[in-house]
Amino acid sequence: MEELPIQPSGIFMQQDFITPEHEAALLTIFQTQLTWPDRKGRLALHYGHTFSYKTFGIDEATAYIPFPAWLPPLLPRTEARAPDQVCLQYYAPGTGIPPHVDTHSAFDQLYALSLGAPVSMQFRDGATGARTDVDLLPRSIMAMRGDARLHWTHGIRSRKTDPLPDGGARPREGRWSLTYRWLRPGAVCECGNEKLCDTAQRRLGIEKEYRWKDYEAQAKAEQEKASDSSKQTIEKNEQ
Repeated sequence: MEELPIQPSGIFMQQDFITPEHEAALLTIFQTQLTWPDRKGRLALHYGHTFSYKTFGIDEATAYIPFPAWLPPLLPRTEARAPDQVCLQYYAPGTGIPPHVDTHSAFDQLYALSLGAPVSMQFRDGATGARTDVDLLPRSIMAMRGDARLHWTHGIRSRKTDPLPDGGARPREGRWSLTYRWLRPGAVCECGNEKLCDTAQRRLGIEKEYRWKDYEAQAKAEQEKASDSSKQTIEKNEQ
């Protein structure tokens, strides 16, 4: 993997992590052999420990789920051990995810494997307002460390197209992603970022659950927007 020469630092990328044939076989499994939640918008399945969208840490109330047979060949090869948590997500066309950071104390490095359609991910620095767009191409795997992991948020905007450098627009299509997370030893982060780090916030007396209220409101708005977009598409096709 090579670090991208951009800000934030700490974004590492490898293209063609798997072959197109392997990708096609995986998408067949995802679409025909897995049981997905019955709702619109972004869908998720969890393996290993279950990820909590309320705390951005581990859901302690859910039992450990063994990795299915198709997953081990997809694990990052640059780490000394397998991840503790893997999340498979499906993004319907136009669906996104609000800007966020995964809980600092819970997780160390993060990886993401993109499958299906390409998408643009936004990294934002809350301190300066700086923003960087990173194109996630099919079969590419990305690692986030350092500033990219701890001090910038990352997210995907809900929209029907992504702007291209040449001024054109790329239509959004269905996309799958695998997010890999490793538990942080000691469950304490010493980065000191009082806006994004839960360890620093706990030391200031900020309640853990309160930090995610804004995110939950954004996530609900994203889901409603995706639902409205789907309804408009259906109505247009029926005309």
